[in-house]
Amino acid sequence: MSGMQTARNAHPWMLRPAIIYLIVLTQAPVLLTLYYSTTNWNFLRPDRPARFIWLHNYLDFFLARDTGRIMINTVVFSVAVVGLSLVLGMCLALLLSREFRGRNFARTLMITPFLIMPTVSAVMWKNMLFNPAFGLISSTLAALGGPRIDWINQYSMASIIVIVTWEWTPFMMLILLSGLQSLQKEHLEAAQIDGAGPVATFRSVVLPHLGRYIEIGVLLETLFVLNIFGEIFTTTTGGPANYTTTLTFNIYLEAFKRWNVGRASAYAVIAVIFANIITLLFLRILRRQGGEAA
Repeated sequence: MSGMQTARNAHPWMLRPAIIYLIVLTQAPVLLTLYYSTTNWNFLRPDRPARFIWLHNYLDFFLARDTGRIMINTVVFSVAVVGLSLVLGMCLALLLSREFRGRNFARTLMITPFLIMPTVSAVMWKNMLFNPAFGLISSTLAALGGPRIDWINQYSMASIIVIVTWEWTPFMMLILLSGLQSLQKEHLEAAQIDGAGPVATFRSVVLPHLGRYIEIGVLLETLFVLNIFGEIFTTTTGGPANYTTTLTFNIYLEAFKRWNVGRASAYAVIAVIFANIITLLFLRILRRQGGEAA
């Protein structure tokens, strides 16, 4: 008993070093970012010490000419990717939850896009599918008598949305599939006995059961999608003009193209706040729809 009591008393002390390390590892960069966001530190002037300029970097962001376009791009990109991956992931999860021969192999194939590196996926789509000269899509259209379309330049935002949606649909599918597997078959059988059709069963039984899973999937995917960088850098580099420049990609441009660390830090703080706002809006809409469905 004395040994167990000693171990119980020592347990909090053993956790404190790990907790302190975690706090330093996560909060120190946040504090440094907040500090740099109030300075005029610029890599192009290493001889000039960083000077405290209060909130001028934040004001520069809201007064910049491209801010409106960048914010619209970010909203359109995140909403489109999350919405499309949710719908497609739901359809795939419903299909793969049924019993059929080769289901495990089909699940493995569906997960594959999520396991490919983002830059590799972007290069594959850009050169093998979207290329107007020898891409599969343009070649198929030309064989059918249609035009050869330069997808990346003519439909730049739509092209990136397609690439990222293809990557993240398996993630949403896995979360929803786990929710479907936890659904009791007795509930579905009771709905069928009551005379409910497939659509009514989905709305009254399946969708309410998947409410929490949808919230988790949307929350996690929104946070990841708002940080997308590799696909934009590889395909369009934010162009043409700034029509595919998102808030995250603009931080890269400010830090490593214009070398303005102070302004890039302020943009990063704004990006975190904006990500929280988008996530809360998504969750509020989902909960409202879930309440109406219930």
